[in-house]
Amino acid sequence: MKKFALLSFLFFFLGCATVPVTGRRQLDLVSSSEINTMAATQYQEVIKKGPLSTNQEQVAMIKRVGSKIQKAVEQYMAQKGASDQLAGFAWEFNLIQDDKTVNAWCMPGGKVAFYTAILPICKDETGIAVVMGHEVAHAIANHGRERMSQGLLQQFGLSTLGSAMGQNPTMTRQIFMEAVGMGANLGMLKFSRTHESEADHIGLIFMAMAGYDPKQAPKFWERMTAGSNGQKPPEFMSTHPSDETRIKDLNAWMPEALQFYKP
Repeated sequence: MKKFALLSFLFFFLGCATVPVTGRRQLDLVSSSEINTMAATQYQEVIKKGPLSTNQEQVAMIKRVGSKIQKAVEQYMAQKGASDQLAGFAWEFNLIQDDKTVNAWCMPGGKVAFYTAILPICKDETGIAVVMGHEVAHAIANHGRERMSQGLLQQFGLSTLGSAMGQNPTMTRQIFMEAVGMGANLGMLKFSRTHESEADHIGLIFMAMAGYDPKQAPKFWERMTAGSNGQKPPEFMSTHPSDETRIKDLNAWMPEALQFYKP
């Protein structure tokens, strides 16, 4: 109870930030520059292990969609007078050759990876935009930074990131890995359902601004559900809201998203 009370105090009075689009308040005890630096290092380790896809058409499509989503994000943040929140972003979009891992993710700082196994479910460029918008939304909403702030607070109290690294670098690295959704299984999403729902909402706006029809988003998730054949859902869906809730929410946000959609 004492730890919860301390967390509540910090949340409301000390380290607070606001999530773009939704306006939700979140814990913010780690600087973007700190977590972006850690993310860039980890991302390069993942890319080196690869293997990266050699399918030029698919790679080009991932990079094309990524570029459009990036521009939409930059446009949205500029319109909101929040371009400074993108300081330190060094966007990258890569496709990893893996025909078993149905997944994609975006680290803090705009580091994106798709796995080839998710492409058949995406079906086309618009389907990729659904996933890309969702994953980039995690980074823009600073979900990794929020989770790392919570983890550091639980383990080290009011210590700074630098102090935590000095006390226990192994634990601090573990907190980071879990915060960005990597944990024990590389790239597997471990965000809360609140974060996942928020990424759905924000991602819908971003894909619409990028020129992709947001009405295709519920259809992508219907294909993802069908692909599970009633078995355990793919890792990509493991912590997401239920299918019915997700589709209902996406349709509820659709009028807002369509205001940004210019084919």
